[in-house]
Amino acid sequence: MIPVRGYSGHRVGVLGLGRSGLATARALRAGDALPVCWDDNEDARARAADDGFLVADLNTDKNWEGIVSLITSPGIPHLYPEPHPVIRKAWGMGAVVDNDIGLFFRSYGSPDWDSFDVLPRVICVTGSNGKSTTTALIDHILREAGRDVQMGGNIGRGVLDLDPARDGQITVLELSSYQTELARSLAPDIALFLNLTPDHLNRHGGLGGYFAAKRRLFVEGGPDRAIIGVDELEGRFLANQLRQHRNGEPVIAISSGRKLQGEGWSVFARKGFLAEWRKGRQVTSIDLRDIRGLPGAHNHQNACAAYAACRTIGLAPRLVEEHLRSFAGLPHRCQVVAERNGVLFVNDSKATNAEAAEKSLLAFKNIRWIVGGQAKAGGIASLVPQFERVKKAYLVGEAAAEFSAQLGTMEHEICGTIEQAVSAARRDAVSGDVVLLAPACASFDQFSSFEERGDAFVAAVQGN
Repeated sequence: MIPVRGYSGHRVGVLGLGRSGLATARALRAGDALPVCWDDNEDARARAADDGFLVADLNTDKNWEGIVSLITSPGIPHLYPEPHPVIRKAWGMGAVVDNDIGLFFRSYGSPDWDSFDVLPRVICVTGSNGKSTTTALIDHILREAGRDVQMGGNIGRGVLDLDPARDGQITVLELSSYQTELARSLAPDIALFLNLTPDHLNRHGGLGGYFAAKRRLFVEGGPDRAIIGVDELEGRFLANQLRQHRNGEPVIAISSGRKLQGEGWSVFARKGFLAEWRKGRQVTSIDLRDIRGLPGAHNHQNACAAYAACRTIGLAPRLVEEHLRSFAGLPHRCQVVAERNGVLFVNDSKATNAEAAEKSLLAFKNIRWIVGGQAKAGGIASLVPQFERVKKAYLVGEAAAEFSAQLGTMEHEICGTIEQAVSAARRDAVSGDVVLLAPACASFDQFSSFEERGDAFVAAVQGN
């Protein structure tokens, strides 16, 4: 745990008592602050009370006496579409509103650093897609290379639940737009911007607000090294804003599909090969095509980002390549579950919309596609150009009838459940086929989460 600094002896409100909220309350208490906790959910309030915290309704004026700051959980709106009533109350009471990311950067540095031989460093990863995989991949490469590393943020442990900094330690954080938008302190040593596609637009007041939330990590965070995906206009704009010299410093440009050359430092993937260029010449090339944990162009972008971060840390190209190859991938994200009789079984339950499912379809051929669930606007109509990669579709969940109509002449079968779909796909598959769960749907018609849906797929594969 990282004790929060700067609030000793003060009352601090904590709004939202989930994983990050309770970790925040504990870190405040460890820093000798008095957390005053509130959550709209009664069960969450009960858990906080059982942990010994003062629980008080922060909708009520009398409970604000002495509170100097309000720390809110990422999922709670603080501006759009409407600020939570307690956040409005904080504004009126003159309390500073912050989140756990702001507290982390405020508290991570300590007087102990004066005795360190090598200063700790913080790597932060943001973007619309691939954040979790890239964060986990950086952590994996550094850990396998013998570096002292810890990982958290939007993946794994909450930021304040991480260990206090040690000599030479590297902390790798996945940060969402919800986290970067509000944090009052941002100070990454290395920051990565992967990509930008429309998401969370209601929460950020549109695409511009969404980009602005991520841009804060770089413009206000001032990293020593910025690794920027330039496959979208926003990335190219950001890279240009951050460049200080013609040679591109301090930016490393990354791309999946575009060849990047010139005087600056760049890492790009084309036709399955990763290339690093510096000062107008190629430094190294890595064949990514046979790395099972990183299938498809979207994962090749993740590999470029992680490679650039690890090179910034000082790892040699061949050492990075060695540990790229040993990365098994994350559960539910193009996760290779099994290979039986030449048939590959892949779990991409995280593909909860058509855009994500398209990346999965592009990563494989000879696909037996398990698709369906709780449909989103547009269904799978945008995926028609990828239908030629699919040998047969196996439809599940409440979207089955709708998707059947959208599939046109593609061979398909309405199966209903994940278990029935796996059984049917296994029956039909021949060597060289890929049985792919890429639902293009939310999971909430049959499951509580995409993780539970993915677990059901894995269990069905392993049980037959």
